[in-house]
Amino acid sequence: MKTAVCTISTKSHLFKSFALLESAGQYSRTDLFCLVTDTSEVEKHSLFRFNYLADLTSGIAEKLKKKYKGDKLRWSLKPVYVKYLLEQGYDQVIYVDNDIFFYSSPDFLFEKLETSDFLLTPHFYKSNPVKEQNWLEANFRVGLYNAGFFGVSQNAIPVLDWWSECCLYAVEKSSWRGLYDDQKYLDLVPVLFNRVEIVKHPGCNLAGWNDENYTVSHKEDTFFVNGYPVVFIHFAELTMERFRDKNHPLYLLYRQYAAVLNRYNSGFRWRKKRFTKLYLSNVLYYLRWRLAQILNKTE
Repeated sequence: MKTAVCTISTKSHLFKSFALLESAGQYSRTDLFCLVTDTSEVEKHSLFRFNYLADLTSGIAEKLKKKYKGDKLRWSLKPVYVKYLLEQGYDQVIYVDNDIFFYSSPDFLFEKLETSDFLLTPHFYKSNPVKEQNWLEANFRVGLYNAGFFGVSQNAIPVLDWWSECCLYAVEKSSWRGLYDDQKYLDLVPVLFNRVEIVKHPGCNLAGWNDENYTVSHKEDTFFVNGYPVVFIHFAELTMERFRDKNHPLYLLYRQYAAVLNRYNSGFRWRKKRFTKLYLSNVLYYLRWRLAQILNKTE
């Protein structure tokens, strides 16, 4: 059985991709791939294999390359790139965003793909309708599943084709249209397709948006959440902000990740991004949401 773990990156973020793929290779003998979207000149690496935009020649790939740039191009190419690897002879492929880091073996996920064709991980946002309404609504605004991870078998090509067409239709954040980049389309995958497994292992796609749901413990060098080993952490901005706190129970795992990042990008220091377009959009949404809450209480 030929398996692969892959990611997509720009040249400026290759150091994150190197850290990710090194961590995956530490625990699995799977092949490791990275699609680089803005250059074709990356120094060869003994552990990883690189692909470039020129390698993706399908009709849908050409349309996406023409329509999108930057982040939107990377996001839209996820299903296209994974299908490309399947067509190169891989039986099972796991895609992960390049800000993910492994702490134990992902091989059990490949085993799941022997009986399932498509794997998804929920965000596991808080969902209490009395105390956590904003998080509850985030499930419907952002999506039930996180597009930073998915796994496929050869039989998942129809899913990938459908998702690719969705990305060609629109990759944008629009709450009133029910869109959230490439991600929210995944809500329909378990409805439209068979043999889709929702991976509820809490140690998969652990992040700053779900860590408060779990009890953390550790034995020697292994950390557990609700008794399950931490498999991979999604170090998106919220995760970095929370886990770098020395009082956070997973701080040591953040330190381990930061050390590898620094090895590939000497002097790297994470800084919170302020006043980005996404930040301002979230603030405006929250203010509208709070106003709606107040108005509902006065009726």
